[in-house]
Amino acid sequence: MPKGYWVAHVDVHDPAVYEEYRKANAAAFQKYGARFIVRGGAQVQREGQSRGRTVVIEFPSVEAARECFDSPEYQAAKALRDPVSEADLVIVAGYDG
Repeated sequence: MPKGYWVAHVDVHDPAVYEEYRKANAAAFQKYGARFIVRGGAQVQREGQSRGRTVVIEFPSVEAARECFDSPEYQAAKALRDPVSEADLVIVAGYDG
């Protein structure tokens, strides 16, 4: 079974409030076995368009990644993020070949 990943591109408009989101999402991520691969590090845009921050989170499975996103714990954290950021997020299956 392949691992699942969240790949997100985010523009943050209020870093102080976004920090509260980061604290609040920890419970959901721990519950669903999330592990950060990329967490807003320096990036170089080479093609197309992106946002200011890139995040890649690994989960034990695609199902766990979906369940985490839909969980009450994550949705409560997301409610903090939504007013102060714009995000594009996909859940993708890892390569298992």
